[in-house]
Amino acid sequence: MTGLELSIIAFAVMLIAIFLRIPIGVSMAFTGFIGTWVLLGSPNAVLSQLKSLTYDTFSSYSLSIVPLFLLMGQFATKSGMSRDLFRSAADWFGHYKGGMAIAAVGSCAGFGAVCGSSLATASTMGQVALPELRRYGFSDALSTGVLAAGGTLGILIPPSIILVIYAIIAEQNIVKMFMAAMIPGMLAALGYMLTVMIYVWIKPDSATSAPRVPMKQRLGNLVKIWPVVVIFLAVIGGIYAGIFTPTEGAAVGAIGAGLYGVLSGGLDRRGFLDSILATASSTGMIFFIVFGAQLFNSFLAFTQTPQGLATWVGAQGYAPMLVLLAMLALYLVFGCVMDSLSMILLTIPIFFPIIMSLDFGMPPEEVAIWFGIIALIVVEVGLITPPVGMNLFIIHSIAPEIRITQTYRGVAPFVLSDIIRVGILIGFPSITLWLVRVMF
Repeated sequence: MTGLELSIIAFAVMLIAIFLRIPIGVSMAFTGFIGTWVLLGSPNAVLSQLKSLTYDTFSSYSLSIVPLFLLMGQFATKSGMSRDLFRSAADWFGHYKGGMAIAAVGSCAGFGAVCGSSLATASTMGQVALPELRRYGFSDALSTGVLAAGGTLGILIPPSIILVIYAIIAEQNIVKMFMAAMIPGMLAALGYMLTVMIYVWIKPDSATSAPRVPMKQRLGNLVKIWPVVVIFLAVIGGIYAGIFTPTEGAAVGAIGAGLYGVLSGGLDRRGFLDSILATASSTGMIFFIVFGAQLFNSFLAFTQTPQGLATWVGAQGYAPMLVLLAMLALYLVFGCVMDSLSMILLTIPIFFPIIMSLDFGMPPEEVAIWFGIIALIVVEVGLITPPVGMNLFIIHSIAPEIRITQTYRGVAPFVLSDIIRVGILIGFPSITLWLVRVMF
């Protein structure tokens, strides 16, 4: 049996294990362990590899950014930033038809800028905004759909944990990845807002408008969101300006969010301990998935499958754009059974060498950055694609009385918005790369 045949069988076994609801980290680790055992013919070789693989994986300084960004997100959640963001956005947009839904998108974007997690953004903003949307008479479809879609902004707008993971796997500069994500992230938020406006225009009975808020009250509530602006500018601005590294920026953000929570009274001792425990739990989960992926990818490296596939695809003479579109279609399929982190960890070691072997008319580094952003956006679409999008179930758990089919209908226009945006970014790579080219 050749290495390629063995890797195909192992990949199929792993997918079956995932379908059987075995944790993804366990599925990848077990498949990688058994596959390497079969390939090398001895379990001792695999066991001896484990000690070095474990140390090499978790001694990486770059990975320390993950718990720090997670802690920043936890502090932001406990301190009540999400509530202030939505209230301020609603003050400015609520009196327009469908304005509360637009405010929900804006507040999701703002919270995502200090959270970095899609599921956390969807969960936190859903608890804050969904009751208000329903109170003002918004349809269940629009209310749940806009919040499920808005939650995806958490993994695209920097700082993003998934972007960090991609940068580590693809050996790319984290700062450049953050820069490249800025414009696509803003386009995502604007696209969702435009989608709300079109949705309300087509279905005028799906939304209402809130009473106009006096300017004095608007300005007063606007002042309350200064911590979000300060933390975002301190973290992202400091990283872009070269004042500190991304890891140091994450530490600054965590301290800033924690201090605001303490000073505002939203973060008490209980909340602090809950934040630490939640961060530890999430970090352990992410690191275990990373370990499982490393074990599986080590097996793939032994079989030389990524390099073999890259050589084979190059020899077939397929158009680079056709290969890219095929990969993006696979991401949509994988999104039905996997979370975003698992998709990135599983596919990038296979897809990345293939992409880098193709000619897109750009320098290799720009291709790597551009592909990372495109892949991240499509992974984001998988989070809201029926029937198994993770964000859809997050929102459904907040309001179980709303039928999930309503959420499916409500999120469909936002999926279409994402697909259009992906098409634009594929057709015009300079949109993604402009800020990187200017700054570097």
